[in-house]
Amino acid sequence: MTDVLSEKSKKALLTIAREAINAKLSGRLTELPEEILTIDELQQESGAFVTLHIDGKLRGCIGLIESQMPLKETVYEMAYHAAFHDPRFPALTADELPQVDLEISVLTKPRPIDSPQLIRLGQDGIIFSKSHCRALFLPQVAPEQGWDLEMTLSALSRKAGLPPSEWKEPGSNFEVFQAEYFDEKELCH
Repeated sequence: MTDVLSEKSKKALLTIAREAINAKLSGRLTELPEEILTIDELQQESGAFVTLHIDGKLRGCIGLIESQMPLKETVYEMAYHAAFHDPRFPALTADELPQVDLEISVLTKPRPIDSPQLIRLGQDGIIFSKSHCRALFLPQVAPEQGWDLEMTLSALSRKAGLPPSEWKEPGSNFEVFQAEYFDEKELCH
């Protein structure tokens, strides 16, 4: 991932994400403008998450930590899945679409850390794994929820399907990553 995406690239990714959802709901695929599809920054391989909010509440969020696809394709696919295949929500409807605010998080490659005490809340995304269980929080989750480190790791442990204190036990592994995140409210209104 580049250090900072240009405003042009951010707006293009938001357009791509919205078109992925529109295409499914309308049953038609529109051609995205060539000037969007040929932006160099969108050709890089990078993990990304697409988050949907309605009235400030989560309505879907799906992503890839790492991707072998160009960023523009990753965002298109993740927007589609966040809208229609997040198991926590029913598929998005055409009536809901005008209310949706899209947020995109473009990720750096995760790196292991030796101790959860090295996590910088609000700056680091966190991947917790133990045995066959794994869960992830984007960097913005803890500040949005008002959580401290212990609350964040307990919630992450529960998200992985484990007891809240399991993150403290031997065999727990942590990775961190950074994300550049932006949304339609910030860039398009």
